[in-house]
Formats: sequence, C-alpha cells, structure tokens
Amino acid sequence: MIVSVPASTANLGAGFDCLALALSLRNTVEFYETKQGLEIDVEGEGAERVATDTTNLTYRAAEKVFEKLGRRPEGLRIHAINGIPVGSGMGSSSAAIVGGIAAANALVDGRLTREELLRIATEMEGHPDNVGAAIFGGLTLTSATEQELLVKPLNVPAMKVVIALPAFKLSTAEARAALPQTVPLKDAVFNIGRAVFTVQALTSGDYELLQWSMADRLHQPYRKKLIPGYEAVVIEARKAGAVAVALSGAGPSLVAFTPDKHWEIATAMKNAFQTNGLPCRTFVLPVDRQGVQVSVSG
Repeated sequence: MIVSVPASTANLGAGFDCLALALSLRNTVEFYETKQGLEIDVEGEGAERVATDTTNLTYRAAEKVFEKLGRRPEGLRIHAINGIPVGSGMGSSSAAIVGGIAAANALVDGRLTREELLRIATEMEGHPDNVGAAIFGGLTLTSATEQELLVKPLNVPAMKVVIALPAFKLSTAEARAALPQTVPLKDAVFNIGRAVFTVQALTSGDYELLQWSMADRLHQPYRKKLIPGYEAVVIEARKAGAVAVALSGAGPSLVAFTPDKHWEIATAMKNAFQTNGLPCRTFVLPVDRQGVQVSVSG
C-alpha cells in the first residue's frame, strides 16, 4: 500500500486554526503486511530525527485505525520517504498522521471516509487545519469543538507560493505557549473580517484583496518575536513583489503570495534571513488540489 500526502501551510494570516492550503511537496509512506513484528525505515527529510519504533507518529496513527476497525495485520513494515522538512511549519506532522491513517485504512480494507479519517487525525494533531488540507487538498476551511468537526474543501485557481524556511528550531508547542489565553474583542472581530475576505481572495485569485486581507492580530504579533529577522524578511519580500506574507503555521517558515516573481521573492527572503544570521532554504510550490492519494503496490 502506497500513500502520498501533501505539505500544507496553515492559518494564512487571520484564519488561525481554521484555514489551510495544501502544497505540492509530498511525503510518501508504504505499508506492507508481514508475518510478525514491526519494522520501520525512514529516508529523506529529517530521517535521523524520526523514531523507528512504536513511538513513530505514522505507526501510532495507523494503530488508531486498527483499533477503531478491530482488525490489524499480523506484522507490519513501514517505509517512509519524507519530502516535507520536519518541524518547518509546513505540515510535516499532519502528513505523517494522515499517511498512517490512510495507509492503515487501505491495508485492512476499512473503507473509512475522508471525513472519518479527518476526525481521527484531528484528535491526534489537536487542530484540524493542516490535516484537513492534507486529506482534501486545495483550500480547506475547518471548525472544531469538543462536540463537532466541520470541514469544507474549496477549489482555488492555479497559483504558487513562496516558502522561506530558516535553519531555526521552533516547535509548535513553543509557538502555542507564546499566545495569550484571552484576546481583546476588537482583535477577534478584526480577524473574523480578514479571514472571510482571505477565503474570497484565494478562491477568486484576487491578489489585490489578498494584500489587504492577509493580516492578523491573534497569533503573529506574539510568534514573530520568536523568529530572528522576521520583520526584515517580510519587508524584503514585499519589496521584491510579494503582495502578502504570513507565518506558515506556527513557523519558523514564512509564506509569501504573489502572481509572479516567485524566485526573486524567494531570494530576497533567503538573503534577509541570512543577514540576520540564519541559513535559509526556499521553495516555490504550486497549490496541491488532490490531497492524500492511495495506491496498491505491486
């Protein structure tokens, strides 16, 4: 069983924990039934940092499906090929979870729907935005409470984004710890308005509207302080032609939106990070419209 899962960029400015966009950079995971035991091997991005025992995130996700369905293989071999940088703000943990649940579901012919897979993935990840984009592709709107989970995938026109990933470790837990427990009502209202217009801008390809809408008062003002050179990178990206720049997920990567000049903007962002003492990798990635893909090997 071979499963391919896209990267994702979440929040998109104002859409904290609600909006995410799938990106055409993928992890692949292969599941093979064996006679006994567990074998895991990993290659590609962050391979040396990924556990290869029962604490492996993809395996733990698969176990959730096996437990739910009440059936499992006698033994299991997992081969993971990571294209998404680990701890990057590009949805690597969500891709690992979605890969595990989708492969497990297919391996035991569970026939769980994508909506059912989303619920399992959200319970593991703690928020539905990245896992929603990884499962459905495109632009994904999600809303989660203890009682309900709603998802709405939307199509967007063909577009590319720029990702600048500095060599800087920032965990999602650290980034969440930087956020306040309460926010002013005016800031909440600000974000609601900007988020709905961000959806309109992305689905219509309206970059002029996106320039206005992709602003935030709930998380970026607190998280940007954790990333050296953040302000300089945003300024240089805009000088080079970016119409909007935001944290990608919890960071440390930044995402820039533009109809053109993608590599010029990527170079400007990379140079700005380097000026602030951080090596940086850049990516120019099309939006992924497929989401998770499952195929049978051999």
